Amino acid sequence: MKLAFFLAERVAMAVVVLLGVSLVVFLCLFLTGDPAALMLPPDASRDEIQRFREAMGFNDPWLLQYGRWVGRILLDGDFGTSLRFQRPVGELIVERLPATALLAITALAWSTLAGFVFGVLAAVWRGGPIDFAVRALALSGQAIPVFWLGLILILVVSLKWRLLPTGGYGEARHLVLPAVALGAYYMSAVTRLVRASLIEALDQDYVRTARAKGLSEWRVVMRHALRNALIPVVTVQAMYFASLLGGALVTEIVFSWPGIGRLAVQAIQNRDFPLAQAIVLLAATVFVLTNLLVDVAYVVLNPRIRL
Repeated sequence: MKLAFFLAERVAMAVVVLLGVSLVVFLCLFLTGDPAALMLPPDASRDEIQRFREAMGFNDPWLLQYGRWVGRILLDGDFGTSLRFQRPVGELIVERLPATALLAITALAWSTLAGFVFGVLAAVWRGGPIDFAVRALALSGQAIPVFWLGLILILVVSLKWRLLPTGGYGEARHLVLPAVALGAYYMSAVTRLVRASLIEALDQDYVRTARAKGLSEWRVVMRHALRNALIPVVTVQAMYFASLLGGALVTEIVFSWPGIGRLAVQAIQNRDFPLAQAIVLLAATVFVLTNLLVDVAYVVLNPRIRL
C-alpha cells in the first residue's frame, strides 16, 4: 500500500513538472518576439505575416494557444509540422531518435563498466599507485572538453592511423569514436563516485563485522560494501543517461552523427520553432521520467529507505 502511494505521488509530481516545463517551452516562443515574424523569412511582407498569424492561430489568446498545443500532443501525439522540412515533427524525431539512443546507450555502457572497475580498484587499493593512476585518469577525463577530445580522436585515430572513419552512420566502426568521446567524461565521473562511495562503505561497522567473521576481502567488497555504495551511483547514472540523450549535441556535430542533437541545431538555425519546442519538451520528459525511475530504484536497492 505504501509503495502504491509512493508511486502515485511520484507520478503526480512528474505530471505537474512536465506541464510546467511545457508551459515554459511554449512561452519561450513569445518571449523571443512575434512568432510569426520569427518563423517567416526576413523579407516577408506585412500581409504574409498577418495571413500566417491567422493560419497558425497566433491572434488567439496565448492561454488558448497553449491549451490547443498541449491538447494536440496529449490526445493525438501531434507536435505540429516542421516549418523547414514541411513534415510532421513527430516523424522527424522518431527517425533521428534511434541514432541518438544508440550513441547514448553505447557511451553509457562502456563508461559505466570502465568507471565501475576503475572505481573499485582505486577504493580497494586506496593510497597506492593504482589509486593514483586511476584518479589521474579520472581527473583528465573530466577536464578534457568533449569537442576537443572528439577532434583529437579524429586527427589521431582516423586521419593519422586510419583505423576508423571520421564520421558516418550505419556500421559499428562509425560508432566507436563518438561513443568514446561522449562517454569519457561520464567514465571519469563514475570512477570518482564509485571510489568515494565504496571507501565510505568500507569504513562502516557492518563491513568490519564481515571482516571479523573471516570473509575474504573481495567477498566483503562485492557482497556487503558495494551494494550500499551503488545507491548514489544509480542516481548519477540515471541522470547521466538523460544528459547523454539530450546533450549529445556536440558529439553528433563533430562526428556528423544523424541524431536529435543535429536536428535541434538545424531547427534553431532555421527558426523552426515547432521542431525546437518538441525536442526541448522531449529532453525534459526524459529527465523527469529518469528521476521517477531513480526514486523507484532507491526503494529496490535499499528497502530501509522510508517510503
